[in-house]
This record gives sequence, structure tokens and C-alpha cells, in this order.
Amino acid sequence: MQIVRTQDVRSKLADAAYFTGRVWQEPVVEAPEPARVRALRVTFEPGARTAWHTHPLGQTLHVISGVGLIGTRDGTVEEIRAGDTVWIPPNEEHWHGATPDRMMCHMAIQEAQDGRVADWLEQVSDADYVGS
Repeated sequence: MQIVRTQDVRSKLADAAYFTGRVWQEPVVEAPEPARVRALRVTFEPGARTAWHTHPLGQTLHVISGVGLIGTRDGTVEEIRAGDTVWIPPNEEHWHGATPDRMMCHMAIQEAQDGRVADWLEQVSDADYVGS
């Protein structure tokens, strides 16, 4: 058994190559093999969002606080709020983040396949985001 104490978890500013705006990440679960589960608490400042991306084994998002958006390549954009849970199927191109005027924090849960949990694509344009 391993217990990770809250005082040992550090917030990290997310890599700007994969996000627009300021996004903070805190690891929750990074289980050793043969387990594959990975979970992060991700906090988006207003207007912040991920780049387009996919997950080889899918992803679950559970909104902890605030109001966010999630979009798919077909142009669908949905508002998500505290308490909502979203399942994104494997290899579906999508993005998610905060609304322009509200922060959003979610738990992102995914599994690693061959050591990778996401495949990153291009940034979400302002037109795609504002058009939401």
C-alpha cells in the first residue's frame, strides 16, 4: 500500500505546448504497472483550455468545481458543470477547458497504453473556442 500525503503533492503549471492560458495540474494517481490508471486534478483559469487531443483508451472527466466547455471535431460544444461526468471514447478528437469568465476544475482519468495516455494535436483556435 502507498499513501500520498496532500502536503507532498505539488501544483504544476501545465505545458504551454498542449494548453492555451494558465492551467494547473496536480497528480492524483500514477499507478505502477501492470496497472494503467492515471488521474490528474486539472484547474483551468477563465478562458484556458487544452489543445485538440485523443486518448488511446478513452478518458473520463469529472467536474469538481466551476463551469467548463468540452468540444468535439464535429463542432459540438457542451457546457459542463460541477458534478458532471463525461466519458470520451478512445481516439475521439476533443478539447476541454474553462468558460471565458469562469474557472473550472476537473479530475481527468485515463489509462496508459504503451506508456502514453494522450496524443496531442494542434491548439484550439480562438474562433473555435469563442464560437462555442
